[in-house]
Amino acid sequence: MNLKKTLIGLVAATCLAASLSAQNKTSNSKETKMEAKQSLVVYFSLAGEQYNVGNIKEGNTSIIAKFIAEETDSELFELQTVKPYPTDSYNNLIKIAKDEQNKKARPALKADIDITAYDTIYIGYPNWWGDMPMPLYTFLEAHNWKGKTIIPFCTHEGSGLSGTESRIRSTCKGASVEKGLAVQGKVAQTNRSAAKKAVQDWLSKLGK
Repeated sequence: MNLKKTLIGLVAATCLAASLSAQNKTSNSKETKMEAKQSLVVYFSLAGEQYNVGNIKEGNTSIIAKFIAEETDSELFELQTVKPYPTDSYNNLIKIAKDEQNKKARPALKADIDITAYDTIYIGYPNWWGDMPMPLYTFLEAHNWKGKTIIPFCTHEGSGLSGTESRIRSTCKGASVEKGLAVQGKVAQTNRSAAKKAVQDWLSKLGK
């Protein structure tokens, strides 16, 4: 009888240990998933009347941002200003953009996003007068970028990224800024398959 009780006890103890081990593995798996860092695509884009593409329903940069989010399984966040920019006249838009640039304005944003949980952040914008639109500086200057990887992308009609990569590097202290992507706005609007291919090739070179 004593031997039988001992054997039953050993079997019960073994089952309990196996159950606890399985629970710990499940718990650790859940913790790993919770701790896993995601990537984020933050972008600023305007529809309406835009240079070389006419009156558009979706901004050039928005199109590229969505391609990147799709390819990298990233979260999307659009920057919008409290005071909207004109979308009925491109000439009025660029006058305001130049004035803001000269004044080093920092337009207020409707909303912001906590970037703490993200290791890699793609930053997208149209090229205005050889620089990022000033709302991008509002966003960049509001955050701690130490240890983050920033990957810029822009839409343009001939200016490319200009010096924006180095400006981001200067503004976002402690971040690693990788090689950016520049896509012509007209390509984004009229040849989306080519624009998507450009995104895919670029991400492949970055190892993303």
